[in-house]
Amino acid sequence: MIRSMTGFGQARRHGEGYSVQVEIKTINHRYNEISLRLPREYAAMEDSLKQDVRRHVKRGRTDAFVTVERDSGLGAGFRVDWSMVERYMTIAKEIGTRYGLESGLSVKDILSVPELIVAAETEKLSGEDLERDILLCFSEALQTLVGMREAEGHHLRTDLEERLNVLRGDHALLGTLAPAAVDEYREKLGLRMREILGSIPADEQRLAMESALFAERISVDEELTRLDSHFDQFLNLLGGDEPAGRKLDFLIQEMNREVNTVGSKANHARMAGIVVEMKAELEKVREQVQNIE
Repeated sequence: MIRSMTGFGQARRHGEGYSVQVEIKTINHRYNEISLRLPREYAAMEDSLKQDVRRHVKRGRTDAFVTVERDSGLGAGFRVDWSMVERYMTIAKEIGTRYGLESGLSVKDILSVPELIVAAETEKLSGEDLERDILLCFSEALQTLVGMREAEGHHLRTDLEERLNVLRGDHALLGTLAPAAVDEYREKLGLRMREILGSIPADEQRLAMESALFAERISVDEELTRLDSHFDQFLNLLGGDEPAGRKLDFLIQEMNREVNTVGSKANHARMAGIVVEMKAELEKVREQVQNIE
C-alpha cells in the first residue's frame, strides 16, 4: 500500500491524578529518522516507543512529543524523606568528630540535598498504570498517524495513475509518429546526397541503403520499448504492499533518461513537442513521488 510520508496523529488519556497527551508528526525525509521528546523521568521508555514507530513508519522524519500533566487541585504538598535526613545528619557529625569541625547542618544545607524533599504529586504519578497509559496513548496517536498517511497515499496513487495514463498516451503517439519520422529523414538524406553528387553517376541501390543506415540512427524504438517497461514497473509498485518511494524515484530518473534520448534523436517537430510535454509531466510525477514512503 502506498503511503505518504507526511502525517499527524494525536491522542490523550486520563488516569488517576494525571493526563497523558501524545502528538506525532512525520514529514518527508530520505531516511527513517526519529526524534522523541518525553519527560525525563520516563526516559527509560524511549527505546520501546521508538521501536513502535519503526514498526509502522519505514521512511521519513518522525517527531513525537509525550506530555504528562498533573491534574490541578490534587493534594499539593511535599514529603520529606526523614530517614535520609537522619543519615545525612549522622554522617555530618561523624565527619565533624573525626576532623574537629563544626558538624551542624543548616536548613539551607538540607534543602540543597537532592531527593530529600519530594513533591507529593510526583509520587501519585509513578507506577505501572501511568506507563501503560503512555504506551496506549502513544499507540493510539501512531495509529491515527498511519491512517492519515494511508489516506494521503491513496490520493497520491490515484493522481500518479492518472498522470501515468497521460504519459502512456504521449508514448503511444510517439510510437505512431516514429516510423514516419525515420522515413522522412531517410528521404531528406537521399535528396541531400543526390544534391551533393550532382551529375556524378550514383548506384541508387547503394544510395538507398546508405540513407537507410543513417536514418536508423534516429530510430527511437528501443527507447520507447524501455519506457513501456518502466511504465509497467511503476504501476506494479503503486499497487504493491511494500514501501516503494525510492524505487519509484529511480524509475522516474530512468524515464527521464529515455525521454531525453528520444528528444535528442528524433529530428521531428511534432515528436519534439511531445517530448517537452512528457518531461513536464514527469517533473510533476517526480514531485509527487517525493512524498511517498
